[in-house]
Amino acid sequence: MTTADTQDVVTPADSRNGEAGRLCVQRLVSPFLVVALFVQPDGCYSNLPWVDAWPQERDARKYNGNLPVVAHPPCQLWGNLAAVNYKRWGGDHNKPGNDAGCFAAAVKAVQRCGGVLEHPAMSKAFGTHGLTPPMTMGWQKLMCGGWVCEVWQSAYGHRANKATWLYYYGKNPPAELRWERIVGTHQVGMPCRQGIYATEPWRNKPSLNKREANATPEQFRDALLSLAIRANNRINDK
Repeated sequence: MTTADTQDVVTPADSRNGEAGRLCVQRLVSPFLVVALFVQPDGCYSNLPWVDAWPQERDARKYNGNLPVVAHPPCQLWGNLAAVNYKRWGGDHNKPGNDAGCFAAAVKAVQRCGGVLEHPAMSKAFGTHGLTPPMTMGWQKLMCGGWVCEVWQSAYGHRANKATWLYYYGKNPPAELRWERIVGTHQVGMPCRQGIYATEPWRNKPSLNKREANATPEQFRDALLSLAIRANNRINDK
């Protein structure tokens, strides 16, 4: 079991005990075991009483606690289409990589507290922030002491492939994940009509709506939470 957040609060002592005028320290113990940063307010973490969920309105960049972290920083400005959208529409809010420091804050939180960060495969945020992209199947250890991997969320029930890169940091090595690359029945993004239906049906999969495309399957959520809890805890894999 992981160590929960604690906070020392200085309060006036109880005068009934003859300690009027003195101060005492009360240690408040948080009920949370893990913090989930940059998540949807009504997403898959919101119904877990032991997870401290930080949606947009809480500004996850400001998290300064010590709970192990699962981080889902925004990805829209780090993909291949970010440059296309910026060229078409302009505006600083569309500038590639201009995520107001969210990814950098997520990396720092994971390195400080232990845990795991999730981003779409091929995200340019990894290279920009000094994280070597995964190159082979399974976990790969980095010079900084962290680990990276590529995993497909289809192995955890997502209806699209949803190839995902993870960055893990902790005292303990990461647990093995499901490395199967199950071809999804649907796709993320606009429908592609370039394929020949008879020979390349995978090019013409139906698209998921935005909510389902962005959603984290519960089985994958649980795997990420397990990684975070494992990061700095005493474990026994025997």
